[in-house]
Amino acid sequence: MNARKPSASSIQSAYFKGISRIGLWVKLSLLLSVVFAVSGCTSVMSPISGVPAHRLPSQFHAKPKNLLVPVDISRLRQPPPREYLVDGGDILGIYIESVLGSEDMPPPVHMPEKDSDLPPSIGFPIPVRENGTLALPLVPPIPVRGLTLAQIENVIRRAYTIDNQILPAGKERIIVTLMRKRTYHVVVMRQDGGIGDGKSELSTRGQSVQLTAYKNDVLNALAETGGLPGLSANNEVKILKAGRMDPRKRDQFVSDFYSMPVADSCLCRPPLPDDPAVVRIPLRLPPGVIPNFQPADVILDDGDIVYIEGREREVFYTGGLLEGGEHPLPRDYDLDVIGAMAIAGQGLGSASGRGGRGGGGNGLNGFGGVPPGQLFILRETPCDGQITIQVDLTRAANSPTARPLVQPGDILILQYKPEEEILNFSLATFFTYGIQQLFRDRN
Repeated sequence: MNARKPSASSIQSAYFKGISRIGLWVKLSLLLSVVFAVSGCTSVMSPISGVPAHRLPSQFHAKPKNLLVPVDISRLRQPPPREYLVDGGDILGIYIESVLGSEDMPPPVHMPEKDSDLPPSIGFPIPVRENGTLALPLVPPIPVRGLTLAQIENVIRRAYTIDNQILPAGKERIIVTLMRKRTYHVVVMRQDGGIGDGKSELSTRGQSVQLTAYKNDVLNALAETGGLPGLSANNEVKILKAGRMDPRKRDQFVSDFYSMPVADSCLCRPPLPDDPAVVRIPLRLPPGVIPNFQPADVILDDGDIVYIEGREREVFYTGGLLEGGEHPLPRDYDLDVIGAMAIAGQGLGSASGRGGRGGGGNGLNGFGGVPPGQLFILRETPCDGQITIQVDLTRAANSPTARPLVQPGDILILQYKPEEEILNFSLATFFTYGIQQLFRDRN
């Protein structure tokens, strides 16, 4: 029996049905493309690729801060001596009967200045000259640098009795006291933050302080100007030593450094070394690490500058589904990517971002949906390079090794994964379709 041949009309009907189905799929594909482009489906239309966070090489990790411990602040001061040692700039109270004062006149008494820690002094004020000598009547200059008051009294007695025989030995009356301590003029520059024009901003405060002998150190300079550095400043104190400064030599060194060609053209130029006149005093160090500064480094002399530098560059930036902005990094503890998202206003697992930007424009704001599951970190590398770090937020929530620490200059971009955007779009489409059908049925 012969098979029945299809009629011309059935063939024509099947042909038009096939054409109709193809056209429907084409229209649907075009519609999806337009919707993805308009709705901000960036992971589909503009994908970003990067190194998975759990495979990031160690040289690109941020340095941790949680384990740093404060340096013992007693290291920032010089130990007080058992006895005061005299030097240039001190003012002594000296009484020498028949030379500085007479028998029928009691020696003058000088009361200490306000806030002075000295007891009342006796005698006439005689300054110690810069070369460390005393100029007294009838005798040559007497060197007293590095001597105690008792030793100076013996030196003066010898000069007037034995060496020059001005006073009879055994009948002299000599009194030496400390009338005023020598002082050191130091400038302290601080960038601890402040208030200006009603807004919080970084400000620089400069103050000239006078520190007395044996209190001319970093700890007392900080105590006179507001204490240890605030949270808006680095955990470090820089000292510019006036005695080591040579601007001309430094300018020549900087010029030679930048004019010298790099040995390897594939390598970038190393950072400019510190001026030899600069001493860095760290205030927090890893456990077990001994500070590398010397006790003499914290002693300040005339003209020294104490500089506390601000942290205005220790910030990270946010974008994508995170509200764009600049956010300061904490100084004394670590901040990982989940904490950084919380600072930017996007909690882990939240389906919508701040300012109505979440959901990628898929129409699910306020109705839930699949939360964004990937974060990209754009991190600067040496020689003006960049590395992109891809963080899977589901994995980061379960494994600390998958959530890297944020470092200054990082740019955090939150996005949906492609499958999340497609799923959210599907949910929004069917949700909208269901609402439309509901109103149609009622009508």
